[in-house]
Amino acid sequence: MESTFLPTLDFAKQLDKEDTLSHFREEFYLKPGTIYLDGNSLGLLSKRAEKTLLESLDDWKQYGIDGWTMGNHPWFFMAEELGKKLAPLVGASPEEVIVTGSTTVNLHQLVTTFYKPEGNRTKILADELTFPTDLYALQSQLRNHGYNPDTHLVLAKSRDGRFLEEDDIIAAMTDEIALIVLPTVLYRSGQILDIKRLTEEAHKRGILIGFDGCHSVGSIPHSFSDWDVDFAFWCNYKHLNGGPGGVAGLFVNRKHFGKLPGMAGWFSSRKDKQFDLELTLTPAETAGAFQIGTPHVLSMAPLIGSLEIFAEAGIENIRTKSLKINQYLMDLIDTELVGLGYTIGTPREDARRGGHVYLEHKEAARICKSLKENAVIPDFRAPKGIRLAPVALYTSYEDVWNAVQILKKIVVEKQYEKFENTREIVA
Repeated sequence: MESTFLPTLDFAKQLDKEDTLSHFREEFYLKPGTIYLDGNSLGLLSKRAEKTLLESLDDWKQYGIDGWTMGNHPWFFMAEELGKKLAPLVGASPEEVIVTGSTTVNLHQLVTTFYKPEGNRTKILADELTFPTDLYALQSQLRNHGYNPDTHLVLAKSRDGRFLEEDDIIAAMTDEIALIVLPTVLYRSGQILDIKRLTEEAHKRGILIGFDGCHSVGSIPHSFSDWDVDFAFWCNYKHLNGGPGGVAGLFVNRKHFGKLPGMAGWFSSRKDKQFDLELTLTPAETAGAFQIGTPHVLSMAPLIGSLEIFAEAGIENIRTKSLKINQYLMDLIDTELVGLGYTIGTPREDARRGGHVYLEHKEAARICKSLKENAVIPDFRAPKGIRLAPVALYTSYEDVWNAVQILKKIVVEKQYEKFENTREIVA
């Protein structure tokens, strides 16, 4: 039975008692006295991630070159094994997912493979609210094809600077569009796009479509295969807690198996042929074909342990708590921060909201600095955004309650005034 919201500490403590995922908090290294609300930028280290990283170091130590096929986590099949573990989180078959590269390298790989301008179809459709690295990659891809990004990168517009309307994106799917790349979740506002609908509309028009899942994979369930998405890519260091600079992931719909990767390397090989070292590539018949070079083993190893936790917790359960704790945060903001200049810039509807809350304030940069001084870790997004991410696996309701009291105190006491209203080097 759902409890009626109360803005009290006792109510927060009661919610923590009722939380069926609360025991996973013990799995993570939480700094005493600090409230970490930046898991949508970098997830915290878990004890299991540390363990599997140390095991992989020991494999290198004990086996040397034989670590390719021996030890706790043999390197030769590590990317494929991690793909199998990730597949349930994105709604795909194991063969459609591989852990490789970085977000932007994977985007380059996928665009190089699937962007085939022909006739009137020469343009790429994205949106003006996406994380800029995707735009930089798309601009460079267009230039490599001899096109001017100013004319050939079409950006779906936002009506209010926060959200995108699917109708507007669909209206931009003209007969000049060869490829579409969109985010699953907008990195500022946390809005979830209707991936299924957008994919259907793109395919009706004969356009391939792919998604950047950096701000959704690990916090919301996906059904990439069932939705018939052509491709997707994401990082594994945010909600999936794979570690800074951790190796990323990609999905390729099985209907595209057999397509040669746009950027091939020896790890694109079919596994049984890889060490034959023939002069002509025999590509893998799975998403593994979209690997390029030797895996970054020590940057993949923490993900082994992290994904064990996700398998135990279950992505549906994670989504249920994520929705509840983020709603609780918004309820507290609505009741505790009235008249203090804060505005919620995140969709209120569950179906349209990802795993974080975007709080706006004209003094956001200074407030973020003051939050850190008060041992609350947020992140700032220009021009006036404070992103707060209560993470289902390790954030408590009491953490959220305390963070909101600190947000109130910072403005009431004007603690922020000692800081300049500019972002830090790493926002």
